[in-house]
Amino acid sequence: MNGLLSFLDLIITILGVITIVYQVGIVIVGMLVKPQTFRDVPQNRRYAVLISARNEEAVIGNLIRSIHNQTYPQELIDTWIVADNCTDNTAQLARSLGCHVIERFNQTQVGKGYALQYLLRTMMATGDAKNYDAFFIFDADNLLDKNYIAEMNKARQAGFEALTSYRNSVNLADNWVSSGAALWFVRESRFLNVTRVALGTSCHVGGTGFMFSRRIMERNDGWKFHLLTEDMEFSMDCILHGDRIGFCGSAMFFDEQPVDFKTSWTQRVRWSKGYLEVFRYYGKVMMQWAIKERDFSAIDMTLMVCPFMVISLIRFVLGIIYAALGYISWFSISAGLTGWISSVLTSFVGMMLLAAFSGFVERDKLNITLPELMAYSLSFPDRKSVV
Repeated sequence: MNGLLSFLDLIITILGVITIVYQVGIVIVGMLVKPQTFRDVPQNRRYAVLISARNEEAVIGNLIRSIHNQTYPQELIDTWIVADNCTDNTAQLARSLGCHVIERFNQTQVGKGYALQYLLRTMMATGDAKNYDAFFIFDADNLLDKNYIAEMNKARQAGFEALTSYRNSVNLADNWVSSGAALWFVRESRFLNVTRVALGTSCHVGGTGFMFSRRIMERNDGWKFHLLTEDMEFSMDCILHGDRIGFCGSAMFFDEQPVDFKTSWTQRVRWSKGYLEVFRYYGKVMMQWAIKERDFSAIDMTLMVCPFMVISLIRFVLGIIYAALGYISWFSISAGLTGWISSVLTSFVGMMLLAAFSGFVERDKLNITLPELMAYSLSFPDRKSVV
């Protein structure tokens, strides 16, 4: 019995050390290297912007107008909306603003992945998909910097088949809930993605603000990803096919973060369940790929979804059960609990410091004061506290 607990303790310790070294390494490398830049290229490729929208009448117009305000030639940008089980005027509004609109009504296959699959397969069936070099994915509440597509075009023509971009937030300063998520994405853009590019490994896409080529779209028969975190599933699939996801830090878009704790918590629980799903289906094959191809990207992505907190909770619960059955002493449980709490608090403080540092480095892009930054940093661990 003690052997199992000792084994779990060893696994937790190893994962904890790897995580700390990894996070520190990301910051060090991210500060030592300059973000990748791309040379000017002809603006001659045609792109489709894809938006899955469900009852987004209140916000989708702002995104469409930000697309219309792009410096990239408007005749080379088409916006496609899949109005997914809408009961409002999302479809009518999008049509009035010049978008291609596909309406979908399916109460069985529910979710963004199924909506994108329906949209892309419709475009493939009509032949429209062949008109585009690549496809952008955005959420309906996003806003694009006016140079977004022009900058992504530079990175696309540098040879990347898939790209992610700089994710800022429109409401970082609303309250401590929105700031926690916003600072997480800032850290991800400025340090994690910059470091991955510098090391020649693959980035991962978020659920919005990314692009993939027509070749990848055709390989996936449009869109084939339906786990709760389909963005991570897409990222792992790219790695398993030898496609390295690039990062274009000069292409900035703005996302809207939750402002109340209940919505934020529900979102994070959903993401955590999604990470567990991805780990279940892809963990083994990703490690096999890492060994076979000597590809650190596979290890990197697997660490992101590794259920560290779940393993810790299993160890804690087993300890209580063993103590109740008399296999181990209650004193050993209290000692283990003290160590676990100490580790959590250390991680908590470390994440706050990382948030403050990320925000300080990127303060010009965030438009916040230093006192505000320090206050918002206190909420940063909320972003990953469930995983």
